[in-house]
Amino acid sequence: MNYLKITALFLSAFVLLSASCEAPKTSEQEPNEETLPPVETEKPNNPDFKPAFEGQTRVAGVKTTTPYEATVIADGLVKPWAVTPLPDGRLAITEKAGTMRIATTDGNVSAPITGFPEVDDRSQGGLLDVAPAPDFSSSRMLYFTFAERTAQGSLTAVGKGKLSDDETNIEDFRIIYRAIPYFDNSMHFGSRLLFDKNGHIFATTGERSDLATRPNAQKLNTGHGKVIYITTEGEPVPGNPFIGTEGALPEIYSYGHRNPQGLDIHPVTGELWLSEMGPRGGDEVNLIKPGKNYGWPTITYGIEYSGNIIGEGITQKEGMEQPVYYWDPVFSPSGMAFYSSNAIPEWENNLFIGGLNTKHIVRLVIKDNKVTGEERLLANEGQRFRDVADGNDGALYAVTDEGRLYKISKK
Repeated sequence: MNYLKITALFLSAFVLLSASCEAPKTSEQEPNEETLPPVETEKPNNPDFKPAFEGQTRVAGVKTTTPYEATVIADGLVKPWAVTPLPDGRLAITEKAGTMRIATTDGNVSAPITGFPEVDDRSQGGLLDVAPAPDFSSSRMLYFTFAERTAQGSLTAVGKGKLSDDETNIEDFRIIYRAIPYFDNSMHFGSRLLFDKNGHIFATTGERSDLATRPNAQKLNTGHGKVIYITTEGEPVPGNPFIGTEGALPEIYSYGHRNPQGLDIHPVTGELWLSEMGPRGGDEVNLIKPGKNYGWPTITYGIEYSGNIIGEGITQKEGMEQPVYYWDPVFSPSGMAFYSSNAIPEWENNLFIGGLNTKHIVRLVIKDNKVTGEERLLANEGQRFRDVADGNDGALYAVTDEGRLYKISKK
């Protein structure tokens, strides 16, 4: 009998102890980050447009707590469009008129590098993106996008050339791909460019802005409004989603894009992410999957600049992808980069996007492919941030339309 009493007392004590040990887990499983109001406070252009899911727009704000500094390390660049790290840590910077510079991370900038074909640098055209070949250290090959103009009109072209040993010019430049058809205007070239782990090239193209070409984003027989996936010789990558589809261009990877100027690969998941400009409202961040249709101009969270609706004025349609995140009003997203370092721990794997009209850099916290926080950086600089790059040294680098090169790093 005494044995039973002792056993019962022991079991009761064990249950109470277990409960007291486990109770905190229910309230402390995941410490919540401080919740701040959304950074966007302006009214949307069309309040009737509602997000398709929670967290698709105007998520809670976040604020970086790690001390960091933003320094102008160079000024006087001439309409820079892209900044891209080279394997040795230096930065390749394109200038729209048709030259390139190489800058060190402390701000020493080379003389203009020449050797490019004539570019159409009217309005949104010019010499645009640059990406080093995966074997650049030995081959010295660089790949570029630019606006090419002929008697037929203009288009987005991809070309390549070798950086000379003395780094003064690009040798043997040749075009490997053209996003046909030509069209005679100077708008919406897209033109972001990057290599994947297999050494193939992703490049974006715009739908050329005009009402006549806008529907091309939905057509598989044109190179307008697409993400293309090609080899270093400009050929479609084997396994592309529309190879064998009658009438479709085999280089197409995804379609239904307006003017995508941001493109990067997530450093952990290896997935392809893209940012693109909407019209009046409806800027987007998209997770790109092969063969998918991203909706423009059939669905959009934006309206015409005139204030009229676009098409049927719908934001969702079966068979068309929803953006992971969108903005209304716009902030005009341009180049973007995932931060792969842990030098600023809270930034690791966050997405940073240059903003043109709103003159700041957006930081997006992304968890499980959903945006959970948004922050605006460098909003007091008064600069149109054209591109953002993830440096090899744990810093971010950004170029602005006004000619500045910024270094953003931990203090």
